[in-house]
Amino acid sequence: MKHWGKALFGVAVTVLLLWWALRDVSVGEVWTNIRGGNPWLLLAAVSVATFGFFIRALRWKVLLAPVNADTRLRSRFAGISIGFMANNTLPARMGEFIRAYAFSRMEPVSASAAFGSLVVERFLDGVVLLLFLVLTALSPGFPAVDALSQGWGALVLRAAIVAVLAVMVLLFMMAAWPRRLVRMAEWMGGRLPDRIARPVIGGLETFLDAIAIMRDPKLLFLGFAWTLFFWTWHAVSFWLGMMAFGISTGFVSAIFVMAVVGFGVAIPAAPGFVGTFHAAAKFALSDVYGVAEPESLAFAFGYHFGGWIPITVIGLWYAWRLGLSVSDVGAAEEQLEEEVEAAREAGPLSKEDG
Repeated sequence: MKHWGKALFGVAVTVLLLWWALRDVSVGEVWTNIRGGNPWLLLAAVSVATFGFFIRALRWKVLLAPVNADTRLRSRFAGISIGFMANNTLPARMGEFIRAYAFSRMEPVSASAAFGSLVVERFLDGVVLLLFLVLTALSPGFPAVDALSQGWGALVLRAAIVAVLAVMVLLFMMAAWPRRLVRMAEWMGGRLPDRIARPVIGGLETFLDAIAIMRDPKLLFLGFAWTLFFWTWHAVSFWLGMMAFGISTGFVSAIFVMAVVGFGVAIPAAPGFVGTFHAAAKFALSDVYGVAEPESLAFAFGYHFGGWIPITVIGLWYAWRLGLSVSDVGAAEEQLEEEVEAAREAGPLSKEDG
């Protein structure tokens, strides 16, 4: 398999994190807490979380506006569902490629352009999650400031801040000086073999066209507003899920847990964010808010599995309707590579920057 190295690494990360999360906890006690959860609150949490994918589809219209302002809501929702289904069931985080590929089969948008919009989407997600993380940590009554000022907590927080700031600077440079970046890439590419330099430079040109939203203040503001709304909505789901398992630390704590989990699941792991979700939830709830570990893990396993089911089923249904097969998984990345090469052969960017 092409991505076997990433897959094995992801499985190793999952095993390590699950061991860390469960090392001092009775699995039987965790299971007892899961069985004792409130099914109606959990159902409400899962329903809110699932509706969040519809909100994602509404936001995606704004992010796709520079390449096609008239995409259909159904196509956007189908692409998102297929992408998350793939992330939940396939290794190496193939969902982003498959989402862009599937969407390009439903709308007149190239897979590379759709993929570029997903990079902007992840950037906006990171900015909002970092904002939530910092604001909740600075809010009155935050229980364990030391958890984020030393040890693993400090490392995670600093790494998140550095990563988001680095991406922010890079995207700003790409938006402000696209031609200069291409010329710089061409100069550097002259020192590399042509078979490597051509796809890299072509990919950069295609990507710069796809992130044109970064040069439009109105669209960027709308994208940020939708992102803020989506993650606030998603925090309601976390809040309901926590209460389903007897965790009553308040809505602000749900925002904090969601932000920590949001950064945690960015770590490469096995399909479905197994391990990363659970370790991050345990850290946020038990190490920071002092929730008993069996309760925090009951929430992590119960909420995670409950939310995994509906979007995976919806994504499988849309994939079946679209006629996607297992072979299309590899085709998704290959099509992106082909479009990158075609963009390179088509010539440089049409718009010059100063």
